[in-house]
Amino acid sequence: MYGRTADGGRRTGGRLRRVDPGWWFAAPALAAIALFFFVPVAAALVLSTTDFDIYAIASRSNLRFVGIGNYGRLLDDPMFWLALRNTFYFVVVAGPLSIAASLAAALLVDARLVRFKPLFRTALFLPVVTTLVAVAVVWRYLYHPRFGLLNHALGWLGVAPIDWLGDPRWAMPAIILMAVWKNFGFNMVIFVAGLQSIPVRLYEAASIDGARGWTQFTRITLPMLAPTFLFVGVMTMIGYFQLFAEPYVMTQGGPANSTLSIVLWMYEEGFRWWNLGFSAAIAFVLFAIILVFTLIGMWWRRGGAEETAPAVRA
Repeated sequence: MYGRTADGGRRTGGRLRRVDPGWWFAAPALAAIALFFFVPVAAALVLSTTDFDIYAIASRSNLRFVGIGNYGRLLDDPMFWLALRNTFYFVVVAGPLSIAASLAAALLVDARLVRFKPLFRTALFLPVVTTLVAVAVVWRYLYHPRFGLLNHALGWLGVAPIDWLGDPRWAMPAIILMAVWKNFGFNMVIFVAGLQSIPVRLYEAASIDGARGWTQFTRITLPMLAPTFLFVGVMTMIGYFQLFAEPYVMTQGGPANSTLSIVLWMYEEGFRWWNLGFSAAIAFVLFAIILVFTLIGMWWRRGGAEETAPAVRA
């Protein structure tokens, strides 16, 4: 009654249930994902319900189960709200700036009159693949309060020198400027691909109807780039919520914790103070925040697509 057929299918109760060969091909990748992603995530979730610290490393007898105690402690910690505020400040300001810079660069390098397009694309993409330490060395020189080129340029305009990385008011804008410069090239490449996927006949038809540059941009380019905007926006938001490398290299979270991000704080709690259980709780709170904003973005895009689709078809 039960048995297997020659092609790997399973016979159950007289019926043949064939296993899709795609599952066999995907099985090694799925096994690797389960081993190196889901298992560590589950272990971190369990870790976040304990007080695992340096004493627990020495002896497991010092490990205690605290349940949601770490999450309650997290919400009562003023440092969490400070780091969260700094992170939101970075995401809200740097995200739109990065997307706008990426779209502007994509429009320029994809313009019909531009020559040597591969050269410009490569030059604009280079900051993305450049080592952050090398970038930080250059930008620290640019931000130097006495010898920096940025302050020299401001001096020509009659503006007093600014201590970019030493003043709490200017430290985060300085980090934002560097992060936008370093990361906009990745989204630029995606926008270029989106622009090249727009049918040329739409622009030709619009030209026949008398529509020119700005009208074509707002009525054709932007609506047709809506899926690209969704992808770029979600990926940029996820990446910027995980702000770590820039403040870690440039300011170490200072001055006065003005550039302390959630991930940098999580790193300090976990690997400086060895509060690994508390650090894991920070990670899952950040995951929940990113998940909520991702779902909001997808819901907003779905509603926007339903509204703009009739206009595009028309």
